[in-house]
Amino acid sequence: MKRLSEEYFEDEIETVLLTDEEGNEYLFELIAELELEGENYKVLVPLDEEGEEGEEEEETEVEIRIMKTVRDEDGNEFLCDIEDDEEWEKVADAWQELVEDEELF
Repeated sequence: MKRLSEEYFEDEIETVLLTDEEGNEYLFELIAELELEGENYKVLVPLDEEGEEGEEEEETEVEIRIMKTVRDEDGNEFLCDIEDDEEWEKVADAWQELVEDEELF
């Protein structure tokens, strides 16, 4: 489980800073939020230090991470991997439909 420690804006894109259990921080671009069957999910793309500068690269596959949003008893928001295969399939299908409808990628 990763703690959602901060959301902030850089150059008009919404980014999310995640901190893992060892204290390592990872920066992601938030590209979509999904609600499915009463659960919330965030669709993230990792931002690496070299790729942020706007360098043009050859067309490559974009790594997409879909994480489930959960809250603890104090209301703190966390993101965790989706471990249930059936739940993952439903969320992945919902994301695919959104991509096809909105022509996001």
